[in-house]
Amino acid sequence: MPAFRPRLLCLAAALSLAAGVPASVARADAGGLREVLFVGNNWDGTADIIASTGDFARIGRIDVVPDKEQRLAEINADPVKWVYFMAIRNSVGEGHDQFVDDMYSTPDGRSVVVSRPSFADVVSIDLATGKLNWRFPVSGYRADHMAVSPDGTRVAVSASTSNTVHVLDIVTGRQLGSFATGDKPHENIFTKDGKYLWNMAIGDVNTALDAPWLDWTKGDRHITVVDATTYKPVKVIDMRERLDAIGLKDYSDAVRPAVFSPDESKLYFQVSFFNGFFEYDVATDRITRTKTLPKNPATGDDRTTFVNDSRHHGLSMRPDGGKLCVAGTMDDYATVVDRATLQEGPLVPASKPYWATVSGDGRDCVISESGADQVTAIDFATGRKRVSVPVGDHPQRVRLGHVAADWTAPGS
Repeated sequence: MPAFRPRLLCLAAALSLAAGVPASVARADAGGLREVLFVGNNWDGTADIIASTGDFARIGRIDVVPDKEQRLAEINADPVKWVYFMAIRNSVGEGHDQFVDDMYSTPDGRSVVVSRPSFADVVSIDLATGKLNWRFPVSGYRADHMAVSPDGTRVAVSASTSNTVHVLDIVTGRQLGSFATGDKPHENIFTKDGKYLWNMAIGDVNTALDAPWLDWTKGDRHITVVDATTYKPVKVIDMRERLDAIGLKDYSDAVRPAVFSPDESKLYFQVSFFNGFFEYDVATDRITRTKTLPKNPATGDDRTTFVNDSRHHGLSMRPDGGKLCVAGTMDDYATVVDRATLQEGPLVPASKPYWATVSGDGRDCVISESGADQVTAIDFATGRKRVSVPVGDHPQRVRLGHVAADWTAPGS
């Protein structure tokens, strides 16, 4: 099997720009682009564009469902599509439609590509006009997490009900390839060199069969590593075997958010129901450390109350690899963890934090507080909150991207 090297999420963008830019100054590339953070407001069907550093001030907002009425008409005319649409609303959507899961801007900063779970598609939206450039319906009935290749030309999207990952040309929307996964593909990660793509399948997270002895009912959950040129598998990793090997037979093997170390030798990942994370050594193919984080007494241990089986959901790493940032979703906090000692810092109160990423200058962890409709920046150095910024309804994914330096939201 050829050697492969996992990618640290969003690291390339963070390392390519200089640190120390004042809050009022836009971070810009030589090509006249401004680095920003895209915040997907899942229940709103909007995305807020905010500064990537400093005060994280909001720059504008776009509608990611400009074709909403057309899509709803199609769904209402198809009984099967309608059943899945309502199932998404009443299960993973917590009573709401899921209009935006993930998003990445194109290399030229002219468009943003968005996965839309309830509409089972991926679309490209022109940032100047707000209109669709293209639309790709995924196989099955729900689109989920995405990943963009290091050169920004390809985007991979999980089609969760068909156990498939599609890889698309980010400019044209043309499918370049696809591959089969475990049950309910979720997270995707390209390696830094763009040669390999990792997919994590999380299984069925919507049933109430959450007791450890019923874990087998959740489906076939494993990591699939494929060659990102041929889209043929090069390795399958079943964390069930690795967890059993260290005596954790009652722990879920559903890998949720994950992040790789800068040298790409270690994978840090969260699993369903667990208040903490694991360290996995890629070369030796084994789990090397376990970190259990504090529980919030107000949360309780009733697994059926955890949203989509995730007690903690959100993980990022400072670009130098020294600190991890953890979103303790159901425990209503986020914390910065020293990677060498695994000692956590202050528990920063947060309302159902759903994701964690890194600011453009690499100084802050940025979490989405889905329960408070805001994003919050936490200083990696001190572990303390710096600032919170209001956004739309139920923010989830937060991604670094680019817009034109003089961009204003359509219609503003």
